[in-house]
Amino acid sequence: MAHKDTASKLKNWTPDPDITQAELEEMRVEVLDRIIVARVGLLLRHPFFGNMATRLKILAADEWLPTAAVDGRNLYFNTQFFNAMDNKEVEFVVAHEILHMVFDHLGRRDDRDPMLYNIAADYIVNNLLMRDRIGTKPKIVDCFQDFKYEGWTSEEVYDELHKTAKANGQEYLNQLGEMLDEHLENEEGKGGQDGDSEGKDGNGNNVSHSKPKYSEEEMKQIKDEIKESMLSAAQAAGAGNVPGAVARLIKELTEPKMNWRELLRQQIQSTIRDDYTFSRPSRKGQMSGVILPGMDYAQTIDLAVAIDMSGSIGEVQGADFLGEVQGIMDEYPDYNIKVWCFDTKVYNEQDFTADCGEELIDYELMGGGGTDFMANWTYMKETDYVPKKLIMFTDGYAWDSWGDADYCETVFVIHSHHDKALQAPFGVTAHYDEAA
Repeated sequence: MAHKDTASKLKNWTPDPDITQAELEEMRVEVLDRIIVARVGLLLRHPFFGNMATRLKILAADEWLPTAAVDGRNLYFNTQFFNAMDNKEVEFVVAHEILHMVFDHLGRRDDRDPMLYNIAADYIVNNLLMRDRIGTKPKIVDCFQDFKYEGWTSEEVYDELHKTAKANGQEYLNQLGEMLDEHLENEEGKGGQDGDSEGKDGNGNNVSHSKPKYSEEEMKQIKDEIKESMLSAAQAAGAGNVPGAVARLIKELTEPKMNWRELLRQQIQSTIRDDYTFSRPSRKGQMSGVILPGMDYAQTIDLAVAIDMSGSIGEVQGADFLGEVQGIMDEYPDYNIKVWCFDTKVYNEQDFTADCGEELIDYELMGGGGTDFMANWTYMKETDYVPKKLIMFTDGYAWDSWGDADYCETVFVIHSHHDKALQAPFGVTAHYDEAA
């Protein structure tokens, strides 16, 4: 969980410890109605979120949950917490839970600090909801939201928070804000919940449900169910009614998958100059009795390779990048390849041709500082160099700008990024696959 004592930390709301069971059950009926109303509101105004919400069972969880949570099948709520919000605020919280599902924030956390990563994920989700005006941010909590993280990934926000927390200590985190929800951990146990979609038991009573426990196999199944729900919800919502970040994920799910090396090969092939020659007459011309020039497909490729060697790049990734450059050289009989590496500036620029390609084995990778993709474009502009195509090998963690979209054709080959749906804002994006 993110905050074990979330309820005690909420700034503007605390549960009533003296509420009776009968009062709680009566309030639960009203809250269930309010969540259903909010779900309808989302269907009308934000149909993607509304369609996703209709696929979730609504279950009370007062014994273990101070706010809200989602596990991919069920939306869990604390009765008193939801009762303290109006319908538009409930819409915000429901959409908040849906985005955590869509972005697979729990699955992407890996071995990062749970609390810090959960905060980072909340920044991403809340920024999107605020930007697209989905519901109203609850007033009962001072939740994590800052537009300075606009366009960042949760991993990038985490790195920033981790760096700042190391410098300033726990007090820094205490000042940031509050969690709107609980981020459920994977726990082994019997999955599933009893009761109907409105959180009632077999006798129609409004009950509070236990904390979910799912096996690894069940979690994989739930992830597949979420993907299916995303596709169905997007189709039902129609074009233009799906947030951009979500639409990119869906595009990744629906597009036919191409081996990344084949994609790169196609991009490199496009730099080869085609010309006409009489040494290879046109077959159509021969058939008509007229000698016409045919196409001469020159096999000289001409491109630039930029290798990201910022601090987030490890030795293995660097070796992989050089290996791919060597692979390009091995595939083509003639080439002009300008290679450099970068972090916040460009290092060790070298030209390689077929006559000196073996010298790549001695190429020194340099860098290790911060990340500034624009350093590559600054270098090219200062040296008046415009490549036919720029191939950038990177881990995809752009600190600020991805570069100048209008300067040259660019292919981003992204290695080891947690978000396999990440797409650069321009050019062509391919994700490095070790199995390719």
